[in-house]
Amino acid sequence: MNRARPPRLLTGRMVFLMLVAFFGVIIGVNLVMMRLAIRTLPGTEVDSAYSASLAYQKEIATAQAQSARNWKVDAHVERSGQGGATLRVEARDDSGRPMSGLKFHGRFERPTDRRADLPVELAEVGIGIYRGNASDVASGQWDLVLEGASAGQRLFLSRNRVLLN
Repeated sequence: MNRARPPRLLTGRMVFLMLVAFFGVIIGVNLVMMRLAIRTLPGTEVDSAYSASLAYQKEIATAQAQSARNWKVDAHVERSGQGGATLRVEARDDSGRPMSGLKFHGRFERPTDRRADLPVELAEVGIGIYRGNASDVASGQWDLVLEGASAGQRLFLSRNRVLLN
């Protein structure tokens, strides 16, 4: 008594329901991925590309002037006890003399997320030696951005990748 069941017929209604289910899954996954992408978006690099392009020639001239000064600026990052970091900057002019009276600002920038950037205020602790601390610096890769200014004008800018353990 083997009764074979007749095969199910493929009807137009069944094809319609399969298509709706298929595209429903695709659209649902896309909506979830879009929501996650928007929620974790770190932001834009610049607020206005037009304004950034206008300032580009000025940045080139500033970089050429910095190169002509031939300053030697060395930065050292050391980890401190509770997850912090100490930044030490030594600045010398083109003849090797320590430079005093500059105002240095440092910034640890996360390459992947601007929201994690940490500013470091540097104070002159000796002739040509500047030091500052940052607390709660996570391990990993950071961009160390140093800016040196005098009389309100930026004279030095560097960006270096550092790895903190």
